[in-house]
Amino acid sequence: MSEQIPHPLSPQDCLVALMIAISAADANMRTAELVKIQNTVNHLPVFASYDIDRVGDISRIVFDLFSEEEGIEALFGLIRENLPEHLFETAYALACDVAAADGHIYEQELRLLEEMRHELNIDRLHAAAIERGSRARHLSA
Repeated sequence: MSEQIPHPLSPQDCLVALMIAISAADANMRTAELVKIQNTVNHLPVFASYDIDRVGDISRIVFDLFSEEEGIEALFGLIRENLPEHLFETAYALACDVAAADGHIYEQELRLLEEMRHELNIDRLHAAAIERGSRARHLSA
């Protein structure tokens, strides 16, 4: 009987990967987005036991995948294999927060969020509520 090989990504790694992916979507990772990712990992309960040093490793994985022709599909394949369904809306909400962190959502980010909605099977009404919440949290005076 063969032993099962452990998954390369934890559920938390998947959440980080999607946040990194949305930040890198427009090829310009802004400081506000990076700070949002760091604060999220440092403060949300889902990351309570997460090793923050993994963020660099996950970033390299995402960047390596993005350098390949079918990289986004490969990333979503890893997410489907390793992220439990009960965290799909959490993943989408975190990605929306990172996209909104700098006060502007760029076209490439919008396209990736649309792909995420599809890949994570987020209901359109739920997605709209998540997006509106992110927008409201990141408005400036």
